[in-house]
Amino acid sequence: MKNLLILISAGILLFSCEPKKQQVITLTVPVYEVKSSDISVYREFIGQTYGQNDIDIRARVQGFLEGIHFQEGSRVKKGQLLYSIDPQPFLEKVAQQMSYLAQAETALSKAESDLNRIRPLADRNAVSKSDLDAAVASFKAAQSEVEAAEAAVRLSKIELGYTKIYAPIDGVIGISQAEVSDLVGQLPNSVILNTVSEIDTIRVRFSISEAEYLTLIRERDSVKYKDKVGLQLILADGSVHPYEGQVDFANRQIDRSTGTLLLQASFPNPEGYIRPGQSAIIRAKAYTLKNGIMVPQRTVTEIQGMYQVALFNSDNTIENRRVEVGPKKGNMWVIEKGLSAGEKIVLENVATRGMAVNLEPEIQDFDVIE
Repeated sequence: MKNLLILISAGILLFSCEPKKQQVITLTVPVYEVKSSDISVYREFIGQTYGQNDIDIRARVQGFLEGIHFQEGSRVKKGQLLYSIDPQPFLEKVAQQMSYLAQAETALSKAESDLNRIRPLADRNAVSKSDLDAAVASFKAAQSEVEAAEAAVRLSKIELGYTKIYAPIDGVIGISQAEVSDLVGQLPNSVILNTVSEIDTIRVRFSISEAEYLTLIRERDSVKYKDKVGLQLILADGSVHPYEGQVDFANRQIDRSTGTLLLQASFPNPEGYIRPGQSAIIRAKAYTLKNGIMVPQRTVTEIQGMYQVALFNSDNTIENRRVEVGPKKGNMWVIEKGLSAGEKIVLENVATRGMAVNLEPEIQDFDVIE
């Protein structure tokens, strides 16, 4: 009986010491198959919109604002009456200058009469030469007084005309900076009453860094730029303005305080949807990369300034491969070196450490978001 128990115990011990066979797990790995295509590479810059012409409306004479003759935020026509300033002080000034002119003309008439009377007498030596000279001088002085009085009348009438302020261009007018009965034309009251903007064409000013400027200059004459097209305008809601624009201005120097160069582009705006002061993005097509490669940004990992992707090999293994990246394009990343069309990269991390696994690829489509 004792020997039987020993044999049974030994059998149990041997059975428990037999190694278990490790189970192999099959994992489906989502992968993205690399494709090549012609890729349009863009550069984007943040800018602000301005009217084709933004003209300030100023009070050119001092006075109390008597009337506002437009609806704020509306379109106005060139020559349309916008503001009126109390004209009474200027009417009085015109009347005063007219009175001075009348006095000067009377004095001129008397001086001319005296000269006409003395000249024949001087010819007959009935009066002295000095009397004739004095009469001539008085006549010329009276003429000068009349000319000065006439200029004063013209100036007073010009100032009277400034009490009516008209729209200088067709455009959209903003909110008024003064109310009726405000004293305008001097500080602290606003000298600029309003602004009229011509928006059939819109200007966008944006800045590029000194490094970007040097890159663009070097690439401008290269083969990459032979197919460049107009600029696109991306609005705040992400929509693309339907009309292309062109750069029409570049500042002469780099701003040393910011290290940037100011540029300006113009875009047609016939519907008037874009208003001055909007934020916008200028998108410039830099070049077309022939047979280029793009991969989803989420598949690229950066480690200490180096980039890599997880490559799914033909023997169903995964390896990390170093790549050289180019510009980003939406949710994709241009790969300049390290990948070829047809290769597969892993879309999601797969944890296999300490596991016996059999990897099976599952090619997935990827939505490209510009």
